[in-house]
Amino acid sequence: MSSATTSRALAIACALLLAACASDPRSTTAPDSTARRAQRAGATPLATPLVRVNEVESNLGDPGDWVEFYNQGDTPVDLSGFLFRDDNDTRAYTIPSGTVIPAGGFLVIDETQTGFGLGAADQARLFTPANELVDSYAWTTHATTTYGRCPDGSGAFQTTTLVTKGGANDCGPLIRINEIESSGGTPGDWVELINTTAAPVDLGGHVVRDNTNATGYVIPAGTIIPANGLLVLEEAQFGFGLDAVDAVRLFRPGGTQLLDVHTWTEHASTSFGRCPDGVGAMLVTAAVTKGALNSCAAFSTAVRINEVESNLGAPGDWVEFFNTSTSPVDLTGYVFRDNNDQASYTLPAGSIVPARGFLVIEEAQFLFGLGGGDAARLFAPGGAIVIDSYTWTAHATTTYGRCPDGTGAFVTTSEVTKGTANGCAPEPTFLPWPGDQSVVAADPGGAFGGNMSGLAYQPSLSSSAGTLWAVRNGPGALFRLNGGGPWQTATRSFRGGKALRYPDGTGDVDAEGVALFGTSIYVAAERNNANNGVSRLSILLYDISVDGSGDLTAVREWNLTADLPSVGANLGFEAITRVPDTYLVSRGFIDATRNAPYDPANYPNHRGGLFFVGVEGTGQVHAYALDHVTGGFTRVASFTSGFPAVMELHFDEELNQLWAFCDNTCNGRSTVLGIDQGAASPTRGRFIITQRFERPSGMPNLNNEGVTFAPLAECVGGRRPVVWADDGETGGVALRQGTVTCSPF
Repeated sequence: MSSATTSRALAIACALLLAACASDPRSTTAPDSTARRAQRAGATPLATPLVRVNEVESNLGDPGDWVEFYNQGDTPVDLSGFLFRDDNDTRAYTIPSGTVIPAGGFLVIDETQTGFGLGAADQARLFTPANELVDSYAWTTHATTTYGRCPDGSGAFQTTTLVTKGGANDCGPLIRINEIESSGGTPGDWVELINTTAAPVDLGGHVVRDNTNATGYVIPAGTIIPANGLLVLEEAQFGFGLDAVDAVRLFRPGGTQLLDVHTWTEHASTSFGRCPDGVGAMLVTAAVTKGALNSCAAFSTAVRINEVESNLGAPGDWVEFFNTSTSPVDLTGYVFRDNNDQASYTLPAGSIVPARGFLVIEEAQFLFGLGGGDAARLFAPGGAIVIDSYTWTAHATTTYGRCPDGTGAFVTTSEVTKGTANGCAPEPTFLPWPGDQSVVAADPGGAFGGNMSGLAYQPSLSSSAGTLWAVRNGPGALFRLNGGGPWQTATRSFRGGKALRYPDGTGDVDAEGVALFGTSIYVAAERNNANNGVSRLSILLYDISVDGSGDLTAVREWNLTADLPSVGANLGFEAITRVPDTYLVSRGFIDATRNAPYDPANYPNHRGGLFFVGVEGTGQVHAYALDHVTGGFTRVASFTSGFPAVMELHFDEELNQLWAFCDNTCNGRSTVLGIDQGAASPTRGRFIITQRFERPSGMPNLNNEGVTFAPLAECVGGRRPVVWADDGETGGVALRQGTVTCSPF
């Protein structure tokens, strides 16, 4: 029996045993918190066959990719603790506590919540809290609209006619704009429509417009488009021409419901057409095929961006492509861009990538450089379909490259290998957690309602437990906790947490990280929950010297959004910590903005230290000098945490160690970073990874978004308390406590 089969058998056996205990009158085990909440709401607890994946948007919806679930049953269903995954088992989103889907109702979760998008070839899967599959749907290309069940919940998936996020699916006849001539065709401009269904459709009453509402053509009654057929509308019929910057829009009868649209900014050299017909993206066709199937030049997806030099290579910036297939690929007509759509380079004839080989394009060819925060993107001919891309936020010390070539994730390479196999360092070793391997619950249970995030420890100045400051990201709140395990609300005014507001007194701050300095609390926030589709990467200052009742309004906000590469609204700041000038200066920290040793005198009113923030979407750490008088700021340095996502930062001032933590995305691992002291090192004066650790072996792989250490004064037997905050409040527990060493590494 395979290990997977054995694990599944054990899981089923455990589930049966638990079920037996629940029905045994001798059992004294109370139902878990999820079941209790479900019972109180009148909802069906745990697994149910009546909830279905119902509609999927995988191609940049609003505010990002999303999945809609439908409850076919006649009672509400509590989805607390259920798991959503795409096709990657290592990515999982735990549906928050108290999430109930009504009978016959819909529930949408989007990319800003899950933290990951959906690909052109991907899956949407729903699992019970016990990791049993409830429902799934897989696709191989993006839908032109969305994929949805017709009818809702029970039907087969098809391409929907219209996007109906959170509502009943629209499964009418699927008519699409298929080809457009805007540059004086024969006898003039024309538009070709396609019927993608297996039955004829009467288009009478449908409306065609260009980019203005001043013009419009109502298709006459009795205009039939055959099953899987084409219909051409001529300029002489619709009575207006199409310009170099224009659009074609198709509406349902009445002219209010938009069925399809294509917009362009210059005439096509041939025509614009869907490839493949009816379902594909609009491309510049290989030839005009009015009234016939489109001429779509084939393009390969076997070529990948493989290595990037963005920091003045030889003779300048460059990008390397790798062919993952066993046959040569011709990239003639393919398009290369950085993060600016206006900077574009079309690869010339003869751009051949050998089988399992490399092709390099130079800055002298594409005529634009690559920045410290930039992207490299490869498009199919016509520039509409992205084949591959890579985005970075700071120059690499060497280059960025895939390890292994063509298929692996991008890493900082061990050496520059332009036009050859990448220099890939071996997989780093993560040591066992440097403390006790067991952890215990450290809160009263169910006290915070989930979403607990950053933590900061305020010492008691003795060997007794101090104060724990914690932030919740939704609704945004600050908690003050005492006790040392269990940690409980410290004062009446902080009971239930203080709601956090922006300086104008409004908003719901998505508080993800917290740092304490004197009587000031600094909160790292990635967005305003009242406008949760928009990134707002901010550091907010709160004064806690007066412990009064009511909300907390920020004294100041440093909005850093425009200073950093854009990320999803739920992929921004997750962590903050303060690092004092004394440490930075003593270790020769390099100010990257000046390419010189850090001098605090250059940054007035910054309160004797820099604030380091961590970004979930990039895994980068950024150091800021914050002017507390003018509200100005300067990014002094940026570096990697060693992870694709950084969820917490903690600077241990007593041992001079900067810790970076990842959540269940990276199996709860952590890194310790220090300033490189090597006399001849190329990274001298910059933060580098000095240690890597696994999570404690006795702690499950949780969505821990907060970690903080007690001071050395609380050491017992060479170890001191450490507290983790679980955003998912797994098993009703938000805080867990263990130990970490008191010795420096």
